[in-house]
Amino acid sequence: MKRIAIYPGSFDPPTKGHEDLIHRSLALCDELIVAVAVNFQKEPLFSPDERLDMLRQACGDDPRVSFTTFNALLADFARTVNATFIVRGLRAVSDFEYEYQMALMNRQLHPTLETVFLVPPVAFTYLSSSLVREVARFGGDVDAFVHPAVAEALRRKFAT
Repeated sequence: MKRIAIYPGSFDPPTKGHEDLIHRSLALCDELIVAVAVNFQKEPLFSPDERLDMLRQACGDDPRVSFTTFNALLADFARTVNATFIVRGLRAVSDFEYEYQMALMNRQLHPTLETVFLVPPVAFTYLSSSLVREVARFGGDVDAFVHPAVAEALRRKFAT
């Protein structure tokens, strides 16, 4: 049986922490679907297509990784792609409560869907898309936190 995993997120923008999790997830599955969540209640900085493009540039062309968007319940999306588990990152204890609730809800909606939590390297523990956006918004250097293509997209977005 093929082990298909989903790594869902907003990826607004993708960070080196996301890249790390994508690459390490490949040790656990045969195929990884990186799924950009389209949330109509949020106002993202980048469009879903821009985020997909940045993810593709940042993560290379490993044939085991595919990139897509979804705008449904994650449990339902998992069924449509025959995924057996979800990959999520836990940076800090503060992430755990929310992620735990989501994992339990997904288990209720899709009893055979597992959630696997990966812990980032210490260097990425503090890193989040919102922090990267804030640094970039005020002209700070984000090169250490994101792929060069993402850094350039942020510079263009905030150019005045």
